[in-house]
Amino acid sequence: MAVVADRTPAPASPAVPAARASAPLLGIALAALATLVWSGSFVTSRALADDVPPIQHAFWRWVVALAAVAPFGARQAWRQRELIRRHLGFVLLASLLGVAAYNTLVNQAGLTTPAANMGMIMAASPVLMAVFERAGGVRLGGRRVAGLLIACGGVLLLVGGGGGRAAFGAGDLWMLVAACCFGSYSALLRHRPAELGGAAFLFTTFLTGALMLLPVQGVSLAVQGGFTPTPGTVLPLLYVGVASSAVAFFAWNKAIALVGPTRAGVVYYLQPVCVSLLSWALLAEPTGWAQALCMALILGGVMLGAGSRR
Repeated sequence: MAVVADRTPAPASPAVPAARASAPLLGIALAALATLVWSGSFVTSRALADDVPPIQHAFWRWVVALAAVAPFGARQAWRQRELIRRHLGFVLLASLLGVAAYNTLVNQAGLTTPAANMGMIMAASPVLMAVFERAGGVRLGGRRVAGLLIACGGVLLLVGGGGGRAAFGAGDLWMLVAACCFGSYSALLRHRPAELGGAAFLFTTFLTGALMLLPVQGVSLAVQGGFTPTPGTVLPLLYVGVASSAVAFFAWNKAIALVGPTRAGVVYYLQPVCVSLLSWALLAEPTGWAQALCMALILGGVMLGAGSRR
């Protein structure tokens, strides 16, 4: 008698749907972590403005960050050196936008712009992320667009004077350029080669960005002189190098891979809220009820837009 093989398909492992369901939550959590840590870096840029020249601040930040990721990324980057060489143009552009230019511009803005203003203006970058993603053919969905617009409205009220802030100045222009660099960097991450490991990517971009800054670092030392290493300068540089660079960039890049730049960008609108609270608590920068109302509007938009795409 012939034996009939059982062709009933095996049930799908429940771990796969569970992993897919948890990916958006993990992506939102990682984007929130990066946003919170980066908020501290704006306060640090403002606090170091009188002690460390902007270019030297950026250069040593990436030297510290490079040392922090080297144990995890150097060997992986060496193994993937041929892949990195094939995508060298992508790596160079990501290093320029996200490492060399962005943070140097932020430090330059910190010379004249309050930390709260810096966070508010940086919140313009999610709009650019959404524009790039939509141009790439990604459908954003009504809920996400609504959340984006509500949060953006709160930011505009803050920047426009609803929070009682100072008039728009030269430092704010530096921050606008920085916001464009960061938005472009975040959109560019969508095109990162899937085979390129996250640690290898961070190590390579940190190394390349530091090398890009090396010539202007030499000029800054020759013209402005160095800074005095003290706990007040070294500890903030360790924070921005380890937490704001190694940890936050890894979290942000992973968030982009999981939920995309637009959805992560909506969470990024929390940054002006975090920066305003930190600058009020640590730098005694003023805040008021109108600013609190604008922050509530931003939070509402984030909660709406960070949900499922609809």
